[in-house]
Amino acid sequence: MEKFCRFILRSVGWKIVGHTNLPNKCVICVAPHTSNWDLPLGLIVYKAMGRKASFLIKKEWFFFPMNLLFKALGGIPVDRSRKSSLTEQMAEIYAKKDNFQLAITPEATRKANAEWKKGFYFIALEADVPIVVAALNYGKKEADFKEIVMPTGDVEGDIARIKDCYKGVVARRPEYFSL
Repeated sequence: MEKFCRFILRSVGWKIVGHTNLPNKCVICVAPHTSNWDLPLGLIVYKAMGRKASFLIKKEWFFFPMNLLFKALGGIPVDRSRKSSLTEQMAEIYAKKDNFQLAITPEATRKANAEWKKGFYFIALEADVPIVVAALNYGKKEADFKEIVMPTGDVEGDIARIKDCYKGVVARRPEYFSL
């Protein structure tokens, strides 16, 4: 599968750059997220690297037969109506596993949203794992693993540092990407 995914990326002119030696446990902050094509592209990129990341997806997508597909791809259903702490649930998963990488899109929508959700940050902080800053740059056709950030607890400062990494990145739909 790894070779096939590398072939697909080469065929469409995409390449993987940046920090590719990623930690076994991490939260992958993936942006921009402006199109439904970002998920298949991200999955192909990660498979081409020989890795498998999990991702959060609305529970509404977990209906037959889509539930079988999303589960196989690493999807974790999220019930937004439940008041239980997703941060604590994810931290427990990290504690139980030797290898767990969770990809999260902080924009939480495919529309322009400068007010990113901070859940990815709090999951990493609670689980004591680094955040991998990953950009899908359609302008350069690069999946760029820009930086590895260990959350310090200075939420605003760390988020500002992470957002700075996305300056100059071109989304599939640029009008929907906002820092």
